[in-house]
Amino acid sequence: MDMKLEVVVVPVSDVDRAKAFYTRLGWRLDADFATDDLRVVQVTPPGSPASVIFGTSVTKQRPGTAEGLQLVVTDIAAAHDQLKRLGAEPSEVWHDAGGVFHHGGTDARVPGPAAERGSYGSYLSFDDPDGNGWILQEVTTRLPGRVDPATTTYASSSDLADAMRRAAAAHGEHEARTGEADENWPDWYAAYMVAEQAGTELPR
Repeated sequence: MDMKLEVVVVPVSDVDRAKAFYTRLGWRLDADFATDDLRVVQVTPPGSPASVIFGTSVTKQRPGTAEGLQLVVTDIAAAHDQLKRLGAEPSEVWHDAGGVFHHGGTDARVPGPAAERGSYGSYLSFDDPDGNGWILQEVTTRLPGRVDPATTTYASSSDLADAMRRAAAAHGEHEARTGEADENWPDWYAAYMVAEQAGTELPR
């Protein structure tokens, strides 16, 4: 039986302020439902299959106590610039001293992206107005087994476009190695994009 993460609850003190903050970041407003003693606001980050809810009487957590909420992006530098432009006050890009995932807190943070911008290695963080902590992680190539190799999906048109750009760059190197134009480039692109997402060996 599939069990897909559907929503994450974020505790806030001012529902309207939180709603304004998250929608200003471009998160889709899915619902704002209220009864006499309950209000539920649901927003969804661009391209995310899971949503975020907050409101009145939806959690007993203290406002601002959620931390380690993690989003994945394909370009950490572009994400930083966008968040800053939209008023989220993101941290600078960092990587972890341990080199794997990241430690809690800020002590193990090393300024700058991971070496050679390795997939999974670069992060930034930002807080919502209550102090709930979000982390963005740059993932460009999935680890083997992370996705079903028989299934290729993209969360958004921008993710698909980014994958096509990476395939185009790799295909250019392929043609340079072979010394000739590849008339079957659509097949090569498709094989590259499927392999990249499945974490299997990339065509050369």
